[in-house]
Amino acid sequence: MKSFTFSSATRRSLITAAAVLTLHGAAFAQVVELKLGHVGEPGSLFQLSADEYAKRVNAKLAGKIKIVTFGSSQLGGDKEMIQKLKLGTIDMAVPSTVMTSEVDLFGIFEMPYIVKDRAHMGRIEKDVFWPSIATETEKKGLKVLAVWENGYRHITNNKKPIKGPADLQGIKLRVPEGKWRVKMFQTYGANPSPMKFSELFTALQTGVMDGQENPFTQIYSAKLQEVQKYLSLSGHVYTPAYLTVGTRRYNTLPADVRKVLEDTARETQAYVYAEATKAETELLAKLKESGMQVNEVDKEAFINASKPIYEEFGKEVAGARPLIDKAVALGK
Repeated sequence: MKSFTFSSATRRSLITAAAVLTLHGAAFAQVVELKLGHVGEPGSLFQLSADEYAKRVNAKLAGKIKIVTFGSSQLGGDKEMIQKLKLGTIDMAVPSTVMTSEVDLFGIFEMPYIVKDRAHMGRIEKDVFWPSIATETEKKGLKVLAVWENGYRHITNNKKPIKGPADLQGIKLRVPEGKWRVKMFQTYGANPSPMKFSELFTALQTGVMDGQENPFTQIYSAKLQEVQKYLSLSGHVYTPAYLTVGTRRYNTLPADVRKVLEDTARETQAYVYAEATKAETELLAKLKESGMQVNEVDKEAFINASKPIYEEFGKEVAGARPLIDKAVALGK
């Protein structure tokens, strides 16, 4: 059998190459890339929140973790991303209303006018969300790291100004994928249809839908002002957003990494709220400048028309009534 020998120079080259490969392999083994998805368009609160969080985590965990954000529904709509979190094919998402489809108690945030302001939301988060709702979420293979914001929702449409529930009669209204928003607008007399946010602009442009309801940040960043004439300042629901992970994948991360991810998620809330507060004034002015006709609504009329939805939610969802009572009491 023929034997092979290497010159000393060749041996040195092979040793150097092996060392380089070893170092590169170690580097690749150390840096874990986490995908964070959301449905927000560029400039939306979702995008600002996710990017700020990624920036902070990537600075703290440089060499260990790199969060990469994917907006504009690149990783799917909210429902698809929730399923991908459970399967472990994506790592993080920022869902909002869709969480009511996973855990019924999230429907408390679908009750009209239940959240008075962000200070009230802070008390609800502390005394209602973390003790009673977050724990139920983990039974579904999901874990909420922090409560962020989607915002106060307002109605837009192409038919007429909406001043009270009666004006919604027969209006074809796109709503998010959550049954309580559907029930609410059915109670008001509208014709609501759940639809992915990524499909909304075209649906409004083509007249498949007459209107929709969203916070200013979603309306403006998705350019809905280009295909909607009327903006009615209903503020009917305050929607939190939830930085969420799938427990299957998340629990494989080291404990010290998980602690940084969770602590940073909570810390980022202050940034989210500051941006949301600033945007409320700035974006309303921009929507007016775009030519939208803006009107106030009769909120008392909407509140009175909302009583049946509170009753139905309290009866249908186990444990909902005491949480509603507690949330309302925290606003007094």
